[in-house]
Amino acid sequence: MQIQSNENLMEPTVGMKPLKKPDKKVIDYVMTAIIEFAKRYKLTIREASNYLNRFKGIDFLIEFYDVEHTLSFNDCVDDLTVICQNNGGAVR
Repeated sequence: MQIQSNENLMEPTVGMKPLKKPDKKVIDYVMTAIIEFAKRYKLTIREASNYLNRFKGIDFLIEFYDVEHTLSFNDCVDDLTVICQNNGGAVR
């Protein structure tokens, strides 16, 4: 009969980090970008939002807000189109 030692067992741990509070300026910018994207491609706001979420456009807007918000919304929609195409989106 063998006896197992507890020396090699690992105990799982869960780390928690505080969520960053969303900035109202970023939220307003993302919402406006979604609306402008919807207008250009004749989509509903829901369709545009789902599309941008699925193909990483919203992630792009949040990550690069500091640069994107200095551009026109026309340039923003151009950038979103390219980002989404690079992630499998079909809107052109």
